[in-house]
Amino acid sequence: MTEVTLVDSPVANTANIARVLRAAGADVRLTRDAAAIAKASKIVLPGVGSFRAAMTWLSAHAIDAALRDAVSRGASLLGVCVGHQLLFESSDEMGMTPGIGLLRGQVRKLESTLPIPQIGWNRVCFAANPLFDEVASETPFYFVNSYAASGAEAEIATSTYGRTFTAAAGQGNVFGVQFHPEKSSIAGLRVLRNFVERVK
Repeated sequence: MTEVTLVDSPVANTANIARVLRAAGADVRLTRDAAAIAKASKIVLPGVGSFRAAMTWLSAHAIDAALRDAVSRGASLLGVCVGHQLLFESSDEMGMTPGIGLLRGQVRKLESTLPIPQIGWNRVCFAANPLFDEVASETPFYFVNSYAASGAEAEIATSTYGRTFTAAAGQGNVFGVQFHPEKSSIAGLRVLRNFVERVK
Protein backbone atom coordinates (compact mmCIF):
# COMPACT_ATOMS: atom_id res chain seq x y z
CA MET A 1 0.00 0.00 0.00
CA THR A 2 1.36 3.43 -0.98
CA GLU A 3 1.84 5.90 1.85
CA VAL A 4 0.35 9.34 1.13
CA THR A 5 0.93 12.30 3.43
CA LEU A 6 -2.17 14.48 3.65
CA VAL A 7 -1.52 18.02 4.88
CA ASP A 8 -3.87 18.57 7.82
CA SER A 9 -4.95 22.08 6.83
CA PRO A 10 -7.64 23.81 8.92
CA VAL A 11 -8.99 25.35 5.69
CA ALA A 12 -9.82 22.05 4.00
CA ASN A 13 -12.19 19.12 4.34
CA THR A 14 -9.45 16.63 5.14
CA ALA A 15 -11.85 13.94 6.38
CA ASN A 16 -13.52 13.57 2.98
CA ILE A 17 -10.25 13.55 1.06
CA ALA A 18 -8.69 11.05 3.49
CA ARG A 19 -11.68 8.73 3.09
CA VAL A 20 -11.50 8.75 -0.72
CA LEU A 21 -7.70 8.43 -0.74
CA ARG A 22 -8.05 5.30 1.38
CA ALA A 23 -10.64 3.99 -1.10
CA ALA A 24 -8.06 4.69 -3.81
CA GLY A 25 -5.58 2.41 -2.05
CA ALA A 26 -3.54 4.92 -0.04
CA ASP A 27 -2.14 4.51 3.45
CA VAL A 28 -3.01 8.05 4.60
CA ARG A 29 -0.81 9.89 7.10
CA LEU A 30 -2.54 13.11 8.22
CA THR A 31 -0.08 15.66 9.60
CA ARG A 32 0.72 19.32 10.23
CA ASP A 33 4.37 18.53 11.03
CA ALA A 34 6.56 20.44 8.56
CA ALA A 35 9.51 18.09 9.12
CA ALA A 36 7.37 15.03 8.31
CA ILE A 37 5.98 16.74 5.20
CA ALA A 38 9.48 17.66 4.00
CA LYS A 39 10.51 13.97 4.22
CA ALA A 40 7.35 12.56 2.58
CA SER A 41 7.46 10.93 -0.85
CA LYS A 42 3.81 11.45 -1.90
CA ILE A 43 1.80 14.42 -0.63
CA VAL A 44 -1.73 15.79 -1.06
CA LEU A 45 -2.36 19.47 -0.29
CA PRO A 46 -6.11 20.17 0.11
CA GLY A 47 -7.82 23.53 0.51
CA VAL A 48 -11.16 25.32 0.50
CA GLY A 49 -12.19 28.94 0.96
CA SER A 50 -9.71 31.80 0.86
CA PHE A 51 -6.32 31.57 -0.87
CA ARG A 52 -4.91 34.17 1.54
CA ALA A 53 -6.10 32.33 4.67
CA ALA A 54 -4.70 29.04 3.39
CA MET A 55 -1.35 30.57 2.41
CA THR A 56 -1.08 32.44 5.71
CA TRP A 57 -1.53 29.17 7.61
CA LEU A 58 1.02 27.33 5.44
CA SER A 59 3.61 30.07 5.93
CA ALA A 60 3.01 30.34 9.68
CA HIS A 61 3.73 26.61 10.06
CA ALA A 62 6.64 26.54 7.53
CA ILE A 63 4.70 24.04 5.45
CA ASP A 64 5.20 26.06 2.24
CA ALA A 65 8.96 25.62 2.65
CA ALA A 66 8.51 21.95 3.58
CA LEU A 67 6.54 21.34 0.38
CA ARG A 68 9.26 23.01 -1.72
CA ASP A 69 11.89 20.87 0.02
CA ALA A 70 9.92 17.67 -0.55
CA VAL A 71 9.38 18.41 -4.24
CA SER A 72 13.06 19.30 -4.72
CA ARG A 73 13.92 15.87 -3.27
CA GLY A 74 11.61 14.18 -5.80
CA ALA A 75 8.35 13.84 -3.84
CA SER A 76 5.11 13.82 -5.82
CA LEU A 77 2.62 16.51 -4.83
CA LEU A 78 -1.08 16.90 -5.67
CA GLY A 79 -2.92 20.12 -4.84
CA VAL A 80 -6.73 20.02 -4.66
CA CYS A 81 -9.01 23.04 -5.23
CA VAL A 82 -7.43 25.91 -3.25
CA GLY A 83 -4.49 23.55 -2.68
CA HIS A 84 -4.09 23.55 -6.48
CA GLN A 85 -4.24 27.36 -6.58
CA LEU A 86 -1.58 27.62 -3.86
CA LEU A 87 0.93 25.88 -6.14
CA PHE A 88 1.00 28.94 -8.42
CA GLU A 89 3.00 32.15 -8.01
CA SER A 90 0.18 34.37 -6.75
CA SER A 91 -3.55 35.04 -6.46
CA ASP A 92 -5.40 38.35 -6.73
CA GLU A 93 -8.10 37.22 -4.29
CA MET A 94 -8.39 39.84 -1.50
CA GLY A 95 -5.41 41.67 -3.00
CA MET A 96 -2.25 40.11 -4.41
CA THR A 97 -0.99 37.21 -2.30
CA PRO A 98 2.15 35.20 -3.17
CA GLY A 99 1.70 31.43 -3.51
CA ILE A 100 4.12 28.55 -3.06
CA GLY A 101 5.47 29.17 -6.56
CA LEU A 102 6.00 25.59 -7.73
CA LEU A 103 4.04 26.33 -10.92
CA ARG A 104 4.24 29.46 -13.03
CA GLY A 105 1.06 31.52 -13.35
CA GLN A 106 -1.45 33.64 -11.47
CA VAL A 107 -4.87 32.82 -10.03
CA ARG A 108 -7.59 35.34 -10.93
CA LYS A 109 -11.33 35.73 -10.46
CA LEU A 110 -13.51 33.94 -13.00
CA GLU A 111 -14.95 36.36 -15.54
CA SER A 112 -18.47 35.20 -16.32
CA THR A 113 -22.09 36.29 -16.65
CA LEU A 114 -22.88 32.97 -14.94
CA PRO A 115 -23.29 32.86 -11.14
CA ILE A 116 -20.06 33.13 -9.15
CA PRO A 117 -18.89 30.96 -7.46
CA GLN A 118 -19.17 28.10 -9.90
CA ILE A 119 -20.82 25.27 -7.96
CA GLY A 120 -21.52 21.96 -9.63
CA TRP A 121 -20.48 19.61 -12.41
CA ASN A 122 -18.46 20.84 -15.38
CA ARG A 123 -16.78 18.98 -18.22
CA VAL A 124 -12.98 18.72 -18.14
CA CYS A 125 -11.01 18.42 -21.39
CA PHE A 126 -7.52 16.93 -21.47
CA ALA A 127 -4.96 15.04 -23.53
CA ALA A 128 -3.16 11.92 -22.33
CA ASN A 129 -1.64 12.29 -18.87
CA PRO A 130 -1.03 9.69 -16.13
CA LEU A 131 -3.30 11.64 -13.77
CA PHE A 132 -6.24 11.02 -16.13
CA ASP A 133 -5.51 7.44 -17.18
CA GLU A 134 -8.76 5.50 -17.76
CA VAL A 135 -10.83 8.71 -17.68
CA ALA A 136 -12.41 10.02 -20.90
CA SER A 137 -11.82 13.62 -21.91
CA GLU A 138 -14.93 15.80 -21.33
CA THR A 139 -15.88 13.78 -18.26
CA PRO A 140 -17.68 16.04 -15.74
CA PHE A 141 -16.01 16.78 -12.40
CA TYR A 142 -17.39 18.70 -9.42
CA PHE A 143 -16.21 22.31 -8.92
CA VAL A 144 -16.68 24.94 -6.24
CA ASN A 145 -14.62 28.00 -7.18
CA SER A 146 -14.67 31.72 -7.83
CA TYR A 147 -10.99 31.92 -8.86
CA ALA A 148 -8.78 29.91 -11.20
CA ALA A 149 -5.54 30.01 -13.14
CA SER A 150 -5.89 30.45 -16.89
CA GLY A 151 -3.59 29.28 -19.67
CA ALA A 152 -1.03 28.11 -17.13
CA GLU A 153 2.31 26.97 -18.50
CA ALA A 154 1.82 23.59 -16.83
CA GLU A 155 -1.83 23.23 -17.89
CA ILE A 156 -2.88 19.64 -18.60
CA ALA A 157 -6.68 20.06 -18.53
CA THR A 158 -9.19 22.84 -19.10
CA SER A 159 -12.80 23.62 -18.34
CA THR A 160 -15.02 26.53 -19.32
CA TYR A 161 -17.21 28.69 -17.11
CA GLY A 162 -17.68 31.99 -18.86
CA ARG A 163 -14.04 31.69 -19.90
CA THR A 164 -11.70 28.76 -20.31
CA PHE A 165 -9.57 28.13 -17.25
CA THR A 166 -6.96 25.66 -16.03
CA ALA A 167 -8.80 22.67 -14.56
CA ALA A 168 -5.60 20.73 -13.86
CA ALA A 169 -1.87 21.36 -14.05
CA GLY A 170 1.13 19.08 -14.04
CA GLN A 171 4.84 19.69 -14.30
CA GLY A 172 7.44 17.14 -13.30
CA ASN A 173 6.29 15.69 -9.98
CA VAL A 174 3.86 18.54 -9.17
CA PHE A 175 0.15 18.25 -10.00
CA GLY A 176 -2.96 20.23 -9.15
CA VAL A 177 -6.67 19.92 -9.85
CA GLN A 178 -9.13 22.81 -9.52
CA PHE A 179 -12.06 20.42 -9.13
CA HIS A 180 -12.87 18.27 -6.09
CA PRO A 181 -11.97 14.65 -6.95
CA GLU A 182 -13.34 13.51 -3.58
CA LYS A 183 -16.79 14.77 -4.68
CA SER A 184 -16.53 13.65 -8.32
CA SER A 185 -17.80 10.08 -8.10
CA ILE A 186 -16.02 7.31 -10.02
CA ALA A 187 -13.95 9.69 -12.17
CA GLY A 188 -12.64 11.54 -9.12
CA LEU A 189 -11.74 8.28 -7.41
CA ARG A 190 -9.87 7.23 -10.56
CA VAL A 191 -7.84 10.47 -10.58
CA LEU A 192 -6.85 9.93 -6.95
CA ARG A 193 -6.04 6.28 -7.61
CA ASN A 194 -3.87 7.35 -10.55
CA PHE A 195 -1.98 9.74 -8.29
CA VAL A 196 -1.52 7.02 -5.68
CA GLU A 197 -0.57 4.22 -8.09
CA ARG A 198 0.75 5.69 -11.34
CA VAL A 199 2.29 9.09 -10.66
CA LYS A 200 5.93 8.60 -9.65
